[in-house]
Amino acid sequence: MHKERLKSREVLDVHLKGLAQCDPRLEPVIAQCEEVPLRESADGFEGMAKIVVGQQVSVAAASAIWGRFAGLMDNVCAAEFLAHPEESVRGAGLSASKFRTLCGVAEAEQSGALQFDQLVHLPPDEAIDQLTQLKGIGPWTAEIYLLFCLGHPDIFPAGDLALQKMVGHINGLEDVPKEKETRALTEIWSPYRGAASRLMWRYFAVLKDKEGIVL
Repeated sequence: MHKERLKSREVLDVHLKGLAQCDPRLEPVIAQCEEVPLRESADGFEGMAKIVVGQQVSVAAASAIWGRFAGLMDNVCAAEFLAHPEESVRGAGLSASKFRTLCGVAEAEQSGALQFDQLVHLPPDEAIDQLTQLKGIGPWTAEIYLLFCLGHPDIFPAGDLALQKMVGHINGLEDVPKEKETRALTEIWSPYRGAASRLMWRYFAVLKDKEGIVL
């Protein structure tokens, strides 16, 4: 199994080649998509905060909110976040629920209940389980963190609607597969599901002629 973390263009290209060998149906998809974005993100509290900020808002809104949020702090970290009163953080554009989620994440890190630097060493199921113990952090958020912030090579966020649509399209399904079916259909892409998820988002963007999600 290829264990290189998806933290460079070179590693992603190697994994895309491996993916095409796993499933030759993807060869023309890779060719059509041309360059597949790496979308590497910071890890730790900053990376998680950026994911939470961007949930359920447009790309433009997420970028604007993140700019204001990050601008409140010299360094986006748990300690600085907790030092700011709710009104100033909410004033950056965060909803009450997102503020509460980030408070929980920051407090868990400060107490030692959550150790971001240890997540990279855990099996993905254990890392996801740790993250989803925090209120407001669901499986999609945890998987996105592992995928983009840690560069895990074999994560496929099967609860993502765009990914579900593309998996259905690749498999010629009339109906969009649900999360459980999507996971089953993508097992063939292991151990390259991290590259596969990036490819499917890019494919979605190409087919819909838009950017897709941005983290």
